[in-house]
Amino acid sequence: MDKHSEPEFHPSFYGPRYWPTWLLLAFFRFCALLPVGVNFAIGRFIGVLFTYLAPSRRRIAEINIALCFPELDAQAQQKIVRGVMESCGISIMESAMSMWGQENKLRDRHSIEGMEHIEAAQAKGQGVLLIGCHFTTMDPAGRVFSYHGKADMLYRKDPNPLLAYELIKAREKYLNSAIVFSDTRKLIKNLRQGNVVWYAPDQDYGKDHSVFAPFFGIQTSSILGTARIAQLGRAAVLPYAHYREANGHYKLIFSAPLENYPTGDDVADAARINKVIEDMVRVKPEQYLWVHRRFKTRPPGEPDFYKKKK
Repeated sequence: MDKHSEPEFHPSFYGPRYWPTWLLLAFFRFCALLPVGVNFAIGRFIGVLFTYLAPSRRRIAEINIALCFPELDAQAQQKIVRGVMESCGISIMESAMSMWGQENKLRDRHSIEGMEHIEAAQAKGQGVLLIGCHFTTMDPAGRVFSYHGKADMLYRKDPNPLLAYELIKAREKYLNSAIVFSDTRKLIKNLRQGNVVWYAPDQDYGKDHSVFAPFFGIQTSSILGTARIAQLGRAAVLPYAHYREANGHYKLIFSAPLENYPTGDDVADAARINKVIEDMVRVKPEQYLWVHRRFKTRPPGEPDFYKKKK
């Protein structure tokens, strides 16, 4: 599968190789029909299973939480880790509801703040680059936003071609468009046309096209794309956070556009975006996707945080 092209359906998807994927998709579609409370209960159960059946992911979360919240004692850190694993389970059910559930399933289960910032930027003829991060609530937040406007989403294709195709086909029902992460030309074009684009620059893609900038006080490999995209797309850059509330509702928050960004100083610009994301995560750290190796790329001479000690 070419990672730069959009997913397409292929007749081979009907073959035995993809039968387990079809069963998984059927499970998602069935769960999408269930009440929201039942979906949350199933998600929490999946999170418990995930805790014990995915020890490597739990270990990564434990390392990340210990690095980023050294002020907390071991008990408090473990509480966040348990919350992270539970949120990962819930997110599976939330994604099913968002992509295959009834259109209005979440319409009465959300609040939204700061839409005026998007409207003001578009009134000036600007596109809007929403700076978000990998919270576990990404899919329900996308569905909720669709009740108020349309946004483009950048994505990386799932390595399973059938799953990649079905996920994008489902998400495009409520997105303006889905843009392959590497299709910079389309991204810039859409921003210049005044579109709203969700962008999450909070993963470690290695040393190429990155600089080291602080994130939770740790020198972190941070991509340069945010500043480049904002400049080329002539876009307003708005921080965008979304959370799952205790009552099962969702809260979307759009903050005012960043002023004097970008500055042309790559490290300063990356540090600013990292601080924006850090501030979002500190509100509900258990809902952030700590199970990925955010700090895998280290400055020269620094040890690998995730390497098991002998």
